[in-house]
Amino acid sequence: MRGRGARPGRLLPVLALLSWAAGLGVAEETLSHIPADKLLVITVATKENDGFHRFMNSAKYFNYTVKVLGQGQEWRGGDGVNSIGGGQKVRLMKEAMAQYASQEDMVILFTECFDVIFAGGPEEVLKKFQKTNHKIVFAADGILWPDKRLADKYPVVHIGKRYLNSGGFMGYAPYISRLVQQWNLQDNDDDQLFYTKIYIDPVKREAFNITLDHKCKIFQALNGATDEVVLKFENGKSRVKNTFYETLPVAISGNGPTKILQNYFGNYVPNSWTQESGCALCDFDTIDLSAVDVHPKVTIGVFIEQPTPFLPRFLDLLLTLDYPKEALKLFIHNKEVYHEKDIKVFFDKAKLEISTIKIVGPEENLSQAEARNMGMDFCRQDEKCDYYFSVDADVVLTNPRTLKILIEQNRKIIAPLVTRHGKLWSNFWGALSPDGYYARSEDYVDIVQGNRVGIWNVPYMANVYLIQGKALRSEMSERNYFVRDKLDPDMALCRNAREMGMFMYISNRHEFGRLLSTANYNTSHLNNDLWQIFENPVDWKEKYINRDYSKIFTENIVEQPCPDVFWFPVLSERACDELVEEMEHYGKWSGGKHHDSRISGGYENVPTDDIHMKQIDLENVWLHFIREFIAPVTLKVFAGYYTKGFALLNFVVKYSPERQRSLRPHHDASTFTINIALNNVGEDFQGGGCKFLRYNCSIESPRKGWSFMHPGRLTHLHEGLPVKNGTRYIAVSFIDP
Repeated sequence: MRGRGARPGRLLPVLALLSWAAGLGVAEETLSHIPADKLLVITVATKENDGFHRFMNSAKYFNYTVKVLGQGQEWRGGDGVNSIGGGQKVRLMKEAMAQYASQEDMVILFTECFDVIFAGGPEEVLKKFQKTNHKIVFAADGILWPDKRLADKYPVVHIGKRYLNSGGFMGYAPYISRLVQQWNLQDNDDDQLFYTKIYIDPVKREAFNITLDHKCKIFQALNGATDEVVLKFENGKSRVKNTFYETLPVAISGNGPTKILQNYFGNYVPNSWTQESGCALCDFDTIDLSAVDVHPKVTIGVFIEQPTPFLPRFLDLLLTLDYPKEALKLFIHNKEVYHEKDIKVFFDKAKLEISTIKIVGPEENLSQAEARNMGMDFCRQDEKCDYYFSVDADVVLTNPRTLKILIEQNRKIIAPLVTRHGKLWSNFWGALSPDGYYARSEDYVDIVQGNRVGIWNVPYMANVYLIQGKALRSEMSERNYFVRDKLDPDMALCRNAREMGMFMYISNRHEFGRLLSTANYNTSHLNNDLWQIFENPVDWKEKYINRDYSKIFTENIVEQPCPDVFWFPVLSERACDELVEEMEHYGKWSGGKHHDSRISGGYENVPTDDIHMKQIDLENVWLHFIREFIAPVTLKVFAGYYTKGFALLNFVVKYSPERQRSLRPHHDASTFTINIALNNVGEDFQGGGCKFLRYNCSIESPRKGWSFMHPGRLTHLHEGLPVKNGTRYIAVSFIDP
């Protein structure tokens, strides 16, 4: 009975509202054309983060006038993540609207800012607003929050979204002012519940003339609607389209757990990247290092967390970075005893150029997370450290300007795109699955393959990245960012950054380098990189193929010292040295005996003192080398002959006066043979060479890393000339037997 008795008193303020609304009487003809300068955007931001700056940039792009409330104030509206709160925004609006309460020709658009971007301009939003024929329009949502018990009180909607979303609304200034004057709650009370209770009250809804943007013509809340929206390119513009209602929303809100999708849209909207003009923001707010007298101080964090191929070259590349060495410091964490010798060699070189080098070795027994936290602290605790550049040992930075390029982009966190050769595997993810792991974004392949070039806001990056030192000492001042639940360190860092609202960017504006594959790196050999021809073919080629090899096909450097005997560079000196080292390390030379259990039949008519590639488990690598680097030469010099690139006998021969100094005349059991010199005549041995008897033609000065190629059967009877002193090594293959 008390509830019923209270109703007459409740009618008084409602009737007053109706009377006030009727009294406004805004003439219909004045509504037909609202000038853009009569629209004021209001938002609340007690602090500024990357999302805020993105919002303001999108507003500036369309020439919106924006008023920011609460700047510099303490936020007391709750944490806002899956909990009620936000009342402080209504209080601030209530205070701000006092000066606009009587301006009947002004339109106010309130919106969140940290997760909102504008996709259209004031003229478009005003036109869409007027077509609603209401005084206030709220964003609509398919999800009811925060009190699901109120669902039945909402007006029935046959087409479109039913529930109010307070993250965006607009209306005539007097109506908005009167609306927020109803607020008499606390800062940590819920703003959406406040507006909802007004909307679901039929009398108040009529008094304020409120409707919802049911078909997302103005406001698009992404939460619960991710399957409705797509990125659309048309007439040189980038827009987000709602395919359910065939609308182009103006204000896109990444509310709830949709921040990653919002960041994806923000890479393109408003016209941040278009198919016609490419990246419009890549050169916005950049730094020109060529104009500075003193370069920023950079701490480079190097992480060797597993046995890694080609590590000496990785370390040497750090010293080739185009950056003043006096502005660099090094932090190196090496977890592998196997690599300690490489670190020692590098340190002896690097200390001559870089004054501060801190090395943390395997004896410290640090976890990856502990090591990465320590490296980041090395910069964070140094007030002079302007940037922290983290690089894992599986990153091959082939661009010396990488560090400068990243600094010049002026982002808090930015990474260069690096990929595995010939694969779509890279150091970033364009999207995340619902459980927080890898998902492929729609643009991932285009970014990796360079079909879309720019600076991309991404949810995850790893392996190599640059962080501003001032960010480490402010937003990221806590010191355990690489630990989070059961996530690996990189995932933990990225999740922590995302939850702080820090954007992480990947740049593919330049070619930066590539990622090594470390998964199958076997360290049981002496020179383990020799076995990397399949996993890391580009790096294998750079290390082991003669730098003049490509000239075979461009400059015709192939020589013909004897009829149908061709001579060309193929292996690097490093390859020759390591191959000899492997054979001597194995040490089981055959002794040049006729009886040989390694070959079919067990008898060798013209034996050599050798070790077969198969004996050191290098045969598959060597056969692949033949197919990749010998077969193309074969086609060039023996026109019309297509080799299968197969050989049953692949071996290294050792000639010395003490064991076997020469080889009698013979034919090879091959269609053609390659014979690669593995060391230097005159330095490592005297004498030696090869004589082709039919042509009375001798080659007595073989060049290290160069190969002879000659027919095997029938025509090219040949002998190994005697070695006078020293030891001669050659690699031989009988190809297409």
